[in-house]
Amino acid sequence: MAFDLVQYFAAQIKLQKPSLLKQYNAVDRDQYIQEINALSLGKLVSLWREDNQKLYQEIDHQDELYIQEIARRLTTSPHNQSPLSKTELEQNISEVLALQLTELKQLDQTGNFGNKGLGELLLGQIEHLSGQADDWVWSTNDLIELKGSKPIPQEELSLEASMKEFNQMVQQHTHDDHQNIELVEAIVPTWSKVLEPIVAIAILAILWCSVTQLFA
Repeated sequence: MAFDLVQYFAAQIKLQKPSLLKQYNAVDRDQYIQEINALSLGKLVSLWREDNQKLYQEIDHQDELYIQEIARRLTTSPHNQSPLSKTELEQNISEVLALQLTELKQLDQTGNFGNKGLGELLLGQIEHLSGQADDWVWSTNDLIELKGSKPIPQEELSLEASMKEFNQMVQQHTHDDHQNIELVEAIVPTWSKVLEPIVAIAILAILWCSVTQLFA
């Protein structure tokens, strides 16, 4: 398994960029950083797939215009659903991308990865990125194979709530059975009353035929 750059970059962002999104509360800030980190790193993975030589050169010689172009492309994507304004999002993506590229260069130099080794490191991040963000992130950075990877939170039912739900189901079932019994009881006398005159007429008709035959 490749080294986890997702968590490593997240820690470096907070360490090296303490003022990044500082205007938000801790919960929202962590969420935005996580989304931007996944958005940016995922885009680097998809760019490596497209042209690994070009991205390797950009890692080795960082170009501010190249970073801005990627940030703008992510921000203006029709799939972008970030609650941040486009201006704010683009600026923060640029900062995070610059940090990620710098860190990748240092890792490359320290580990002597080269193109092949760095490629294995980047492509290995797909496993670490899985489940880290909502689907719009993966649609935006072209890692569509990760769509649906984020677990859907489910509300946990307590034992008391489960028992209450079970009791309600039993009571409803009992109530339905009681209604069915009452319905049957109500139907029987109704049909009897309808059939009574018909049966009586039939009996009278038979008797009349018998009498007429006797006196014929």
